[in-house]
Amino acid sequence: MTHPFIQAIEERRTTNLFDASQTLDDAQIQELIRLATKAPTSFNLQNWRFIAVRTADAKARLRKLAWDQAKVTEAAVTFIVCGQLPNAETLPDRLAPSVDAGFMPAAMVPGWQGAAASLYAGQPQRQRDEAIRSAALGAGTLMYAAQAMKLGSAPMIGFDAEAVAREFKLAVDEVPALLVAVGVAMPENWPQKPRRPLPQVLQLI
Repeated sequence: MTHPFIQAIEERRTTNLFDASQTLDDAQIQELIRLATKAPTSFNLQNWRFIAVRTADAKARLRKLAWDQAKVTEAAVTFIVCGQLPNAETLPDRLAPSVDAGFMPAAMVPGWQGAAASLYAGQPQRQRDEAIRSAALGAGTLMYAAQAMKLGSAPMIGFDAEAVAREFKLAVDEVPALLVAVGVAMPENWPQKPRRPLPQVLQLI
């Protein structure tokens, strides 16, 4: 019997046609993001933010900045997935729950903070790369959470990032990495497209 998670990987497809009459309530949106934030981040920085664009007005504003893609307004919600530039000063707060849970010694926290500061301070390209990595990991987990909840999803990079940052008042340390539309998929969507053969993408050494 196939494990449900493997089945989700096998069956996930990019949804281009959404049932615009279907909505998601706050609890469903919150559960999607709760699951998305189970994705890993460097040092457990959790350097991401998810903006759930769900009202007709907000969707219309976003669609204008996303090459007029119909998915933005037809999906129940379109998330702006933001990566945040890593900031070592946030680590004591981000790691406190692990210390409180008893599996991370409090004495380890300064070491992690120092390592993060050494890795990212004065490294703008590395900071941006990490913001994109975190956003991408969160977005991927979000899409599989949607699949598990019997919802369709579609990642999108076709948008004016600077305009989105202005329109939705992103902080200066936030990078709008991609959009993820989520909602009820129409049956006319294509199945998952075949992938390249393993010998073309896998090297065993």
